[in-house]
Amino acid sequence: MITNILAANRGEIASRVFRTCAELGIARSAVFSDADAGSPHVDDADAAVRLPGDAPSQTYLRVDLLIEAAKATGADAVHPGYGFLSENAAFARAVLDAGLTWIGPPPEAIETMGSKVESKRIMDAAGVPVLSELDPPEVTEAELPVLVKASAGGGGRGMRIVRALAELPGAVESAKAEAASAFGDPTVFCERYIETGRHIEVQVLADQHGTVWAVGERECSIQRRHQKVIEEAPSPLVDGPMREKLFDAARKAAGAIGYVGAGTVEFLATNDGRFYFLEMNTRLQVEHPVTELVTGLDLVALQIRVAEGYELPAEPPETTGHAIEVRLYAEDPAADWQPQTGTLHRFEIPGDVRVDSGVRDGSVIGVHYDPMLAKVIAWAPTRAEAARKLAASLTAAQLHGVRTNRDLLVNVLRHNEFLAGNIDTAFFDRHGLAALSAPLGDERLAAIAAAFADAAANRAGKRFPGGWRNIRSAPQRKRYLVGDSEYEVAYTGDRVEGEDITLVRATPEQVVLDVAGVRRSFDVGRYPGLVCVGPVALAPVPRFTEPGSALAAGSLVAPMPGTVLRIAVESGASVRAGEPLLWLEAMKMEHKITAPADGVVAELPVSVGQQVEMGAVLAVVKEQQS
Repeated sequence: MITNILAANRGEIASRVFRTCAELGIARSAVFSDADAGSPHVDDADAAVRLPGDAPSQTYLRVDLLIEAAKATGADAVHPGYGFLSENAAFARAVLDAGLTWIGPPPEAIETMGSKVESKRIMDAAGVPVLSELDPPEVTEAELPVLVKASAGGGGRGMRIVRALAELPGAVESAKAEAASAFGDPTVFCERYIETGRHIEVQVLADQHGTVWAVGERECSIQRRHQKVIEEAPSPLVDGPMREKLFDAARKAAGAIGYVGAGTVEFLATNDGRFYFLEMNTRLQVEHPVTELVTGLDLVALQIRVAEGYELPAEPPETTGHAIEVRLYAEDPAADWQPQTGTLHRFEIPGDVRVDSGVRDGSVIGVHYDPMLAKVIAWAPTRAEAARKLAASLTAAQLHGVRTNRDLLVNVLRHNEFLAGNIDTAFFDRHGLAALSAPLGDERLAAIAAAFADAAANRAGKRFPGGWRNIRSAPQRKRYLVGDSEYEVAYTGDRVEGEDITLVRATPEQVVLDVAGVRRSFDVGRYPGLVCVGPVALAPVPRFTEPGSALAAGSLVAPMPGTVLRIAVESGASVRAGEPLLWLEAMKMEHKITAPADGVVAELPVSVGQQVEMGAVLAVVKEQQS
């Protein structure tokens, strides 16, 4: 029997493992980097070991330090979570060689499935449908479009879509470089790209006695940059006959490699019911909660019990109802999915939903790890009810301090095409990020509420920023920025100038307005340089700007702290609008910095490998005069 588990991971998944450990009476051991010293998963543990440094290569990817941590805390088993070393066969062997229990599949199975090239050959031999592998130099015009993929990759890294043969060599080299940086293996291959495919996966669970469960399928077709954003179980595409074939293929895949433990067999499906093997993830998936909610299973508990030798019943439980999960990211979808950093002042998600999170009030969102804040999951008897419940909970959530993808998620959950089940991996491209990222709140009303809340706070603190006035009719004025939009609010007493809006009551935390005869209430969060009114975040505009604070015209600044990965131009070069200048790497993503207009690169003050802070000038492009 396992008595103490080291979660060789961080954040949300470490806390998820510890939750099950507490229910089973198993001691919890954690590791943490310097950046994670205040992380909730550290507090969730009975014992925690510091891994000096911040970068994953110094901390969560150090096999030796993780084994030492297990020994120091008295752990007799290791759960790898997902990401980091969860699919690293050498780590699994090191755990076993140290006399510890590995809560995962055999190292040989991890190794086999770790190569997408080799795994597809094995699946083909086992009778699992696959898309044929294409050798990049031999791709023909008739085979386009193709997808360049990293053999050792995952999470969308080392992946490129190519629609013209002339673009293939550059895409291959770029994918190789990213794959080598991310996975230490530059091997890439090509396969036919299905433009409107659907990402369907089957959760499998196998014990040490030969029983293999196909627990249920999930649909993960709503994706950005080949990374999942919304997942659900069951899939709205899959009917009885297709489900039977999917489950049979998944069991064959697991059986072909002698699989033990929890894993996921991923397929690319078409709307007519055909499907092809993509890969097998030899670990717990991020989206496992939707399967848990429709089956009543605890997949982490079953992982532990299988590692202890537990024999599964002959058949898994039936599924009931529908579950939908969204990944709440600190990112700006409308700005090419740029990750966001900063302090998360307030984190509260109300309603009858499950929240798996690695953050809390006051958490600092840095640049070292993935920008996911939480997974929010809703279950209901029907898919439409689950979507409605989840959208309502997200809309009411208080997410103060960093920009998130919350508006996008809610808009998708309420979209007619999503509700009809008409989804695929091109959903964002087809419906447009601008429309899907439309703000949930009324920004103008939010600015008015912010102005009255600020005034109430000033009165409470006996501050009168407008000074003494002997002309009562002169209005107070306040300005706020919401993104690039500026709103000026002019009010006298309880009335807004020029609008049929009257203040009913105001405190620093809540404002009630009468808007053309309809009362509306607004919850307000106020922080240095930030006012949050419902789902709208506003930045107060100071009355006076500091001298010397303006940047030179044409300056391109770093949207976040990161590392300069590649530079495509030289100082003095002529560039066209949209042409790539350089790439930044931050929070496990590449970010392309492009020329804002036709012009000349007047300054290029950075070099490859250089660390830059948010707001640092990366280049200056002087626009060509017509």
